[in-house]
Amino acid sequence: MNAKEWLKGSELGIDIWSKKYQHEGESFDKWLNRVSGGNPDIKQLILEKKFLFGGRILSNRGIPAKVTLSNCYVVEPPEDNIESIFECAKKLARTFSYGGGCGVDIGKLRPKDSKVNNSAKFTSGSVSFMGLYSLVTEIIGQNGRRGALMISIPCSHPDLLDFIDLKSDVNKVTRANVSIRITSEFMQAVKANANFKLRFKIESTNEEVVKEINARDVFKRLCEMNWNYAEPGVLFWDRIENWNLLSETPSFEFAGTNPCAEEPLPAGGSCLLGALNLAEFVQDGIFNFNDFKKAVEIAVIGLNEVLDEGIPLHPLEEQKQSVSNWRQIGLGIMGLADTLIKLKIAYGTEESLKICEAIGSCMIRTAFVASVRLGEKLGSYPMFKKENIIATDFYKSNLAGIDFETLRNSQLLTIAPTGTISTMIGVSGGIEPIFANFYNRKTESLHKEDKLYKVFTPIVQKYFNENKLEPDESLLPDYFVTAHNLNFKDRIDMQSTWQKFIDASISSTVNVPNDFTQEQVFDLYIYAYDKGLKGVTIYRDGCKRSGILTTKEKPEVIGRGEVIKANNEVIGHKRTLQTGCGTLHCVAFFDKKTGELVETYLSKGSSGGCNNFMIGLSRMISLAARGGVNIVDIVDQLHSCGTCPSYAVRSAIKKDTSVGTSCPVTIGNALLEMYGNSKAKVNNNVKCPICGQDLAFEGGCNSCKSCGYSKCD
Repeated sequence: MNAKEWLKGSELGIDIWSKKYQHEGESFDKWLNRVSGGNPDIKQLILEKKFLFGGRILSNRGIPAKVTLSNCYVVEPPEDNIESIFECAKKLARTFSYGGGCGVDIGKLRPKDSKVNNSAKFTSGSVSFMGLYSLVTEIIGQNGRRGALMISIPCSHPDLLDFIDLKSDVNKVTRANVSIRITSEFMQAVKANANFKLRFKIESTNEEVVKEINARDVFKRLCEMNWNYAEPGVLFWDRIENWNLLSETPSFEFAGTNPCAEEPLPAGGSCLLGALNLAEFVQDGIFNFNDFKKAVEIAVIGLNEVLDEGIPLHPLEEQKQSVSNWRQIGLGIMGLADTLIKLKIAYGTEESLKICEAIGSCMIRTAFVASVRLGEKLGSYPMFKKENIIATDFYKSNLAGIDFETLRNSQLLTIAPTGTISTMIGVSGGIEPIFANFYNRKTESLHKEDKLYKVFTPIVQKYFNENKLEPDESLLPDYFVTAHNLNFKDRIDMQSTWQKFIDASISSTVNVPNDFTQEQVFDLYIYAYDKGLKGVTIYRDGCKRSGILTTKEKPEVIGRGEVIKANNEVIGHKRTLQTGCGTLHCVAFFDKKTGELVETYLSKGSSGGCNNFMIGLSRMISLAARGGVNIVDIVDQLHSCGTCPSYAVRSAIKKDTSVGTSCPVTIGNALLEMYGNSKAKVNNNVKCPICGQDLAFEGGCNSCKSCGYSKCD
């Protein structure tokens, strides 16, 4: 068999496989042997498309390179001193260089304006160091893959308001997701419209910072930011700490979550991901539980084999130690929406919740027993104590009656976005509903005119083919439910149902329409808390973040050497920038239809450097933009110019310079900000940076169903 046969001729699937997972032109059979590690049962599940490892394993297993097999890590939270803060940055850089994403919590860093015992006298606050960690994420990559970062903070931290508002500035912390660890105490204060105290004790100075806020007002501000920017995400921390197999283990503590929030982990913790494709277990309209149980057992064994192989490949010693001690694995699902369609059940209905309860219960019990059997053969994870496991609410609710004396893994199930692997094999990702029944794909005719045609989601196209129908969305039965015609309560009910059986967490995005109000966002989060979710984020169609996420869009193909002309139908923006030498005026014009950069004009103020240099730079930026060079590539070049001594001196003395380290860097930042504003004006949809088609924002990831692009932001 070759990849084309395996993927049934899907050009999109083949393209994803060859670009992301095939190693140096290896054949499909060699790839299959490599990623299965010689396990014939795993190999068969992959051939049948019933199971796939996470992307890091599919890419990296068995290749001779310094690469990790884990998708995600949580690094030890930095302590409240400058050495630890920069040591954390070092750990992030090393982990990113091996291909792993990271989560870091900044809750131990003292709040803004607190006393410090150095020349600064007062600290700039915990939030100010997020820029450092974001910068590390931006500059460190591996095989063209940039790092992924999650930064979190407790809801009791005095810098909470600054953290909530952070992403409203599009130039700040551009390479990280941000989330707030919200406690039940805070949520009860929100419900009661009561005050809540933010507290921080500074051990070195014996100072205690206390601020009193109205919890509901602050939560409404959080909802407003989500309505506009889809961040910060919400982590219901008490639920995370209490609903798992380790909640009664005194020596265990969660330190944060991975970038997509499906994996709460201890300091140094990592998790290996894999997902069962539920759709392949539906046969003749019935879910085959016997086959599913066998697949769960095989997948648990396979993930443990990878875990053992991966221990020496972790970037940091603390990661090797944590993984050895706790042995977390993350077995999840994909294709849920396809499964329900095959069963002719509408997503979110009572019937759909019942079948998911049956599948979820079967999955956790089977996975637990498989881990017990592995423990009997190979030994328990080193920190295992039976009395701690049976004391947990999670065990009592889901696993009572199972006799065991060993356990190989402290964590078993999760639900990740599975954006790329699910798109490759043509099924829905994670527990998300189908994002849309069809997508518009663009092609260029012989006369260089763009033409759009509909490409139906695989399960939709299959329905038309099997029923010998002309592709027409109006002919679909009502059990074809999409993200945009699903009531948010039904969507949360589905996540709540699965969370009962998931000892880790679920990466999940609730997509809501453009006319969804801030009040409805508030209601959504309250409902999510009441339903026992561990975390959730929303994405409102056409929100301000849409413009920010389109920084790599290529709306038209321009041949090498071709330069388009700028017409008068443009959107203009102006920024006055403070540089090391004085003021600098930056005027940029963007195409009125596409929002793309077409012209830039730079000039100095009464002071501000060499005007001829500014004219030359603006001409080159304009030429590159009209020649089809991506604005992000232009800005990347500007950002590569380094630090100007004059800029550094003025930044240190007067502290009034615009964001940047030199004139070119500052200009690049201004162009990106103006570009984001322009795109938000002209287009309410997030576009794919590869093919220009609509992106589906699911589970913290942007995925293109047209070309297979996927990025977790």
